[in-house]
Amino acid sequence: MRRKSSFIFAIGFIIIVFVLSSFSGIVNFITDYKWFTELGYTDTFLKKLVTQFKIGIPVFIVLFGLLMFYIKSLKKSYYKQGNITPPEKGEKRLNGVIALISAFISFFISSMFASSLWFTILRFLNSTEFNIKDPIFSNDLSYYIFKLPLIKEITSLLLLIAFILVVTTIVFYLIMLSIRRPSSETHGNVFDINDLGDRKNLHKLLNKKIFNSAILKIGIIGLFVFLIFGVNYILRTYDLLYSARGVAYGASYTDVHITLWVYRIMAGLSVVSAIGVLIGAMRKNLKLALTGPIIMIAVSIIGNLGSAAVQNFIVEPDEITKEERYLEHNINYTQKSYNLNAVKEKEFPVDQKLTKEDLLKNEETVQNIRINDYRPIKQVYNQLQGIRLYYRFNDIDIDRYNINGKYTQVFLSARELDQEKLKTKTWINEHLKYTHGFGFALSPVNSVTSDGQPELLVRSIPPVTETDLKIERPEIYFGEVPNKYIIVNSDEEEFDYPQGDSNNTTIYKGNAGIELNFLDKLLFAIKQRSLKILISGNVNSDSRIIINRDIAKRVRKIAPFIQYDGDPYLVANQDDGKLYWIIDGYTLSDKYPYSQPYSKNTKVNYIRNSVKVVIDAYNGTTNYYVYDNDDPVINTYKKIFPDLFKDKKDMPEGLKDHVRYPQTLFNIQSEVYKEYHVNNTDVFYNSEDIWDIAEEKYMDTQQKVESNYVMFKLPEEDDEEFLLTVPYTPATKPNLTSLFVARNDGDNYGKLFLYKFPKGVTVDGTMMVESRIDQDTEISQQLTLWGQEGSTVLRGNLLVVPIENSLLYVEPIYLQADNENSLPEMKRVIVAFKDKVVMEKTLDEALSKIFGVIEQEKDDQGVVDDVDTDDTEDKSTKQLIKKANDLFNKAKEAQKNGNWTDYGKYLKELENILNNLNNVKEQ
Repeated sequence: MRRKSSFIFAIGFIIIVFVLSSFSGIVNFITDYKWFTELGYTDTFLKKLVTQFKIGIPVFIVLFGLLMFYIKSLKKSYYKQGNITPPEKGEKRLNGVIALISAFISFFISSMFASSLWFTILRFLNSTEFNIKDPIFSNDLSYYIFKLPLIKEITSLLLLIAFILVVTTIVFYLIMLSIRRPSSETHGNVFDINDLGDRKNLHKLLNKKIFNSAILKIGIIGLFVFLIFGVNYILRTYDLLYSARGVAYGASYTDVHITLWVYRIMAGLSVVSAIGVLIGAMRKNLKLALTGPIIMIAVSIIGNLGSAAVQNFIVEPDEITKEERYLEHNINYTQKSYNLNAVKEKEFPVDQKLTKEDLLKNEETVQNIRINDYRPIKQVYNQLQGIRLYYRFNDIDIDRYNINGKYTQVFLSARELDQEKLKTKTWINEHLKYTHGFGFALSPVNSVTSDGQPELLVRSIPPVTETDLKIERPEIYFGEVPNKYIIVNSDEEEFDYPQGDSNNTTIYKGNAGIELNFLDKLLFAIKQRSLKILISGNVNSDSRIIINRDIAKRVRKIAPFIQYDGDPYLVANQDDGKLYWIIDGYTLSDKYPYSQPYSKNTKVNYIRNSVKVVIDAYNGTTNYYVYDNDDPVINTYKKIFPDLFKDKKDMPEGLKDHVRYPQTLFNIQSEVYKEYHVNNTDVFYNSEDIWDIAEEKYMDTQQKVESNYVMFKLPEEDDEEFLLTVPYTPATKPNLTSLFVARNDGDNYGKLFLYKFPKGVTVDGTMMVESRIDQDTEISQQLTLWGQEGSTVLRGNLLVVPIENSLLYVEPIYLQADNENSLPEMKRVIVAFKDKVVMEKTLDEALSKIFGVIEQEKDDQGVVDDVDTDDTEDKSTKQLIKKANDLFNKAKEAQKNGNWTDYGKYLKELENILNNLNNVKEQ
């Protein structure tokens, strides 16, 4: 009875210790479970735990049984060879200790295996075929991406188990020689060094039979160790597919003809060594046991020397011939891994014969030429539309909307609440009162006010717009700005938005949050380390706690196995008037055979933009839409998490209209394509046709041209599109060679094109245009003058805009006063075409100066309206004459008042008008 009570007490004590030590983890598990359930992803959350139990329990049972059997067999053999009859009471205790040690070791290994490999195992079991085979071993690529990683982990686990068995064997015999001495020997302690020193024969203490038995068992383990070594050498042959030895990434001539065979020989020698170790242990022949490992070392050294010799004396003197086949593999598989094999190359016959009539014909392209830049606009939005200190525009997004019936490219940014900027940081303010941001600012990319600021089509709080944009739910509870948990539907009304000297309040009407009954209050009070959740009188039975409001952390918590873009963008869905965030999700791998990693700082050599994640800014609903059904990686994840992923067709149409091809992926592809647009191995080997991304002068530095979203009409299309582009130049040369383009609209989403310019024609590169701008005396003098008058001149992106068979270059110029609170102002637009470079106040004026009068009128909302296609020569002349007369009168008035600054300005503008008159007459 006493023994039973002691046992129950011990079990209870262990349970209490476990609960206390794991208390925080238990609370986190329960609260996470509730959160995933709220989102509708319970199965996704439980998948990890269920899989770990399915893996861990069988592995634990097998390991526990193996260790118990092994140690008991050691003990049985030891007793037999030592003529030992153990005491019954002591033997039960010893068996208990053996069971405890076996359980501990088994638990450690199984928990480590299950926790680190659960997802690798699921990928293995649910792998999807690529239907592409590697060129050396003819395995489907799914073997390398989904299966081989698990096989390698299992071999590592087996080596760990073998090592543990060796250590267990040695420790077991040492302990047994101390507590269970062979009956033919005097009593002593094997751990007592002095005791050992007094003995005449150490061999006597160890007992020859016992010693030989221990050596034999270690030899048996050694057999399995060398067999595992042999398996590892076979697996290492596959690593040659990622070799960096040759002229290109992947297995080279030397790898295939020398190293591969060395590994295969080493695998065979491992089997021979395994047998030799076992026989050597059985015969007590150390020389025999070591023969195999010594031969393996010798073969390894000879193999390395042979590989170096073949590389230096056979391959390098005839490298192009020897490596041709492997260069083909590298080019082919690199193009496939980055989807560059889908790029369609087309000729773009640049003739630079653009006319005013062409501009009128492509009015939508002209209307959407970007003369604003996202960096200055972010500063302007924060200063002019921040409204209160606690509001913040975190990022500027670029998108397109149909505004008043016109396809318009715009900048927009969410007005989020930054709780860190609250002046009074009480618990109520941070968690009950100030809960959400409000609305957004939106401006067209091509319009500015008279003082150089963006033309705001959506502004203020609550949102004000004269356009037909629908905004019915402007509150932002989930966003990019990191914020703390909030409790909604409490007795404390939420701050909604400021209005004059007072504040409007609201009550949350959405469905986000976890209901706070008493138990949940307790759990979240522990999780958030806040007693106020539990004791606050403002938290009632209808209250709900909303956590994980940072959308970047939110999606990573739901699906950490996907890589997410760092630039989420806001969408105002015109179907329901609500705000949503879209985040691009990527599937990656570093195991695509023969594919070149996209940079020196990473091993990643496969990428797909397989997922578009949509987060409701009001309700927090998070949906994962699969956007690349041809990606085997995402198809594998769909099998693993069937409740997580939705088909692209299920995305609401109002959101599909705003899906963008991500710049992150496009930038990676454009970097890789600089070299891998070449298919000829000779050209590739000699680097005869390497491209560079064109460079530009941006702000106050020189940089590579950023990929830009631009609206223009593709040569073979009838309508303008929202496109992502980047220009290429030949390596070390400034002229443009091609334009890389990704399509975004409708069914054409994701299609890649390369528009190649004629080789016999020199097409101005962006740095050539920048140099012409710097060399233009009027422009350079004006920029220098502004820079000396307490202002900083900032140069925006130089855009390359294709129109018809011509290229137009447009660059905005900003001025920013040298004081802390000044705003950058868009003051001038530079337009370059052929040998002409002009800088004017507006894009209209700059285009008119080159092509003749082209007027773009703004409607009542500030949106650029139709190009005046009825503008005749006579009408243009009359308008210019009227403007000239107005400017002349203004100049006379300024002279009369002694305002010489304005006088000079009006004369300069008058000169421009007269030049335009001259252009009209010439046409």
